[in-house]
Amino acid sequence: MLEREFPEGLVIERAPAPGLIFPTENMEGSTKDEIWECLMGNEVGMIGVRGIGGVGKTTIMQHINNDLVREGRFQKVIWVVVSYPLIVSELQTKIVDAMGKTLQEKEEMRRAAKLMEIMGKESFVLILDDVWEEFSLKEVGIPEATVQNGSKLVITSRSAKVCNNLRCKIVEVRPLSPNESLNLFLDKVGRDVLKVEGLEEILNSVVEECGGLPLSIVVIAGSMRGEYDISEWRTTLDELQQCVKSMEGTEDKIFMRLRWIYDRLRSPKIQQCFLYCSLFREDYEFSRKRLIEAWIDEGLINESGSRQKAYDKGHHILNRLERNYLLEKTVKYQVWFKMHDVVRDMAIKSIGPEVRYMVKAGMKLTKVPNEHDWATDLNKVSLMANYISEIPVGFNPKCPLLSTLILADNPNLSEIPSSFFEGMVRLKVLELYDTGIETLPDSISNLVNLSALRLRCCETLKYLPSLAKLRALKKLDLWMAGIEVVPQGMEMLESLEYLDFYCQNLKEIPTGILPSLSSLQYLVVHPSISITKGINLEEVARLSKLESLECGIEGIQDFNYLVKKSKDFESLIAYDLRLSTSKQYLTGLGFRV
Repeated sequence: MLEREFPEGLVIERAPAPGLIFPTENMEGSTKDEIWECLMGNEVGMIGVRGIGGVGKTTIMQHINNDLVREGRFQKVIWVVVSYPLIVSELQTKIVDAMGKTLQEKEEMRRAAKLMEIMGKESFVLILDDVWEEFSLKEVGIPEATVQNGSKLVITSRSAKVCNNLRCKIVEVRPLSPNESLNLFLDKVGRDVLKVEGLEEILNSVVEECGGLPLSIVVIAGSMRGEYDISEWRTTLDELQQCVKSMEGTEDKIFMRLRWIYDRLRSPKIQQCFLYCSLFREDYEFSRKRLIEAWIDEGLINESGSRQKAYDKGHHILNRLERNYLLEKTVKYQVWFKMHDVVRDMAIKSIGPEVRYMVKAGMKLTKVPNEHDWATDLNKVSLMANYISEIPVGFNPKCPLLSTLILADNPNLSEIPSSFFEGMVRLKVLELYDTGIETLPDSISNLVNLSALRLRCCETLKYLPSLAKLRALKKLDLWMAGIEVVPQGMEMLESLEYLDFYCQNLKEIPTGILPSLSSLQYLVVHPSISITKGINLEEVARLSKLESLECGIEGIQDFNYLVKKSKDFESLIAYDLRLSTSKQYLTGLGFRV
């Protein structure tokens, strides 16, 4: 009968999962049961999971999220990280993205009405993680979770006031019991330590010093994994006891325990790599490549002039930070990382007097800080992920020691006055990633110490001033920038190691420029600039230090020509060739040698 009605066979597609499954590990504590009971019952619609930083609120809710997805009682299980500051439009976008929907509306009230309509069609559990501020469900467009509509809202927060404002039933997450703490510690450090003679009493004392807080337990246990020398354990116990001896509050003790892990890194270079991560906004997710490239730009990694060796060193440092739980892998992309907000707080507080940061990333700024905030001894400034739309004409902060300035993710910033850079004579790294910048001021030409100019995703950028004086420039990143012609003075950049010209409006790289870039290790050009139209392969072949090449080819003849010339590329490790036509780019010809 089936064959008669379905001659080509019957295919039944599995319904999409109601939500995202997080990678999780064993968890200790009984709070999960109390929250689950509220979710499964009919008496509570909104739940506030409250506790101090590092007590395990997020971990508990990730386990519950997974159970909800697998159980299938609710049509949607929606997980959103809120963080500080709460921006209504961003929260709306995160919610619809998690539901697999979109909001076309621009005005906030219309977006709220549309979101309310979307969410009202299905039963849901909405989990809002890391809420710091009071807000109105109605203004965002979140339907109030009630017995009648069968939906639930859960927030995690350090603030009882935030929970009460939303009329949530508060479930308090308390520190782990001694037995729970020990079990979690042993899970992370490895149970082989129990075989070390005479260690049990010291081990129990080290666990006690963690204060029952999962974050402290996980971080300290991770740092001791593989350590079987009892004298090292005694030293650890003594150091932990000393570092919290004068501390009264729980949060101060958490900070000192995390600071102990930071000090235990011992390598100043690795410590500086870790502190650099605090320049990103809270809960920012970054890829391995972006972070390692940033460390290279800062001069924190410099491995004998080889980019591959620098990448290897960067992976080593990143893995070290991950093993010590100072960085954690993100949920969606297991090769991306983020900092726990408590760890980030510790990092910012640990920046020593010899290096001064101004970090105002993700703070809802609409204009740059006042001139008096730009201290003369500033070394690094991060204003990323804000809403800065203009820098006043004549604004001239006097920062003679400033080496790094990050203005990335300010999409409304379209112009920078020439005066802005005049007092930044030692600036080495300038990042304008994903801004609305249209032109760069001529004062850029005088930043003779500049070593990295990062202009990725500046799609409206049409003009760069002359780069002839920037002899120290090692990186020029113009991926998806809007420029149509190669900047003047390119042929003078003999120190340039990294050049990304993936610019779809750029038609050619004029003859004579590439041979001048004798230090080039990494070259990317848009597929429309093929090796026979817009780029001279003979010139590319003369780049003796080139390790990575990405460009376009017109067809099999170009490919054969490149293979024939491959012996000229002595340092080449990887190349990616993309077949280009007048209307499309076909990827897939990727080779590693």
